[in-house]
Amino acid sequence: MTKGWVDFRAVKAAVSMAEVLRRYKVDRLRQRRPDQLEGCCPIHRGGRVDAFHVSLSKNAFQCFACQAHGNVLDFVAAMEHCSIREAARRLTHIFRMGGPPASLVCGASHERTNWLGKNDGENRPLPFTLSNIDSSHAYLSTRHLLPETAALFGVGFYSGPGRMSGRVVIPIHDPQGRLVAYAGRALDSTPPKYRLPAGFLKSRVLFNFHRAAAWEQPAVVVVEGYFDCLQVHQAGYRSVVALMGTALSDVAEKLLLEKFRRVILMLDGDSSGRGATERIAAQLAGKCSVGFAMVATGSQPDQLEREEIRELLAPSLGNVMLR
Repeated sequence: MTKGWVDFRAVKAAVSMAEVLRRYKVDRLRQRRPDQLEGCCPIHRGGRVDAFHVSLSKNAFQCFACQAHGNVLDFVAAMEHCSIREAARRLTHIFRMGGPPASLVCGASHERTNWLGKNDGENRPLPFTLSNIDSSHAYLSTRHLLPETAALFGVGFYSGPGRMSGRVVIPIHDPQGRLVAYAGRALDSTPPKYRLPAGFLKSRVLFNFHRAAAWEQPAVVVVEGYFDCLQVHQAGYRSVVALMGTALSDVAEKLLLEKFRRVILMLDGDSSGRGATERIAAQLAGKCSVGFAMVATGSQPDQLEREEIRELLAPSLGNVMLR
């Protein structure tokens, strides 16, 4: 086989779902029909005993809870938190070369605690990066994102293979700046709105923390989502992070307190955002200085013009602008 080239069709034809399930010790599935299995999903480790379905005759699987689905390559990619190409390469080693190298499959031990790419509750750095990312895609302009901002963050439309195909991908880094995941944003109403790798721990990271920390400012703006963060950065404030939700985990709190003396909350103007603002302010009370940049009711930072963002943040941050 030519170096770097993988025959996906040959791998799928040679490796069965039954063999892959045995390899990952998925042994608690019930046999509903001669060729169908059902049980708890090993990808997101959910508790529903009817969520995960396997068709042995079609060599395919589907989880009706986490929406993971596909063939043996998709299954390995989801379990190992890797690309389809890497999944094919690993299966080639496992089933055609007499067993996998120690570094290839779940630390070679196949223990259930390592199934999802986690290491003692941490997000493991990705062994790959996606290519074919278009940072000038038309969707990004509808979100008022400049091509240069998208390119800086590595955001763009992904046209390659895998579960993120046809989505706008957003690279996520750990506090040390290592790439640990991609979030995939649907361009339309196709669910899920955002797709994250199985087992990814949002509570362990703050989006853009590594860049905000490098800016070495005493204050940081905290928003809810990726595009909120991108818009605030684009408005000139580099010291900005996103929760990827409305909760501030203990790990995220520690990150903020270790690096910043003042936190400016700029969450969405809906009931969820308002409630989260109150909870996080109470959580940080007495630990650091807390400020507020309240967006209008029903609005959110990524919908604001740059001047509007600057007007909201100026009372708290002055003119600490992007140079």
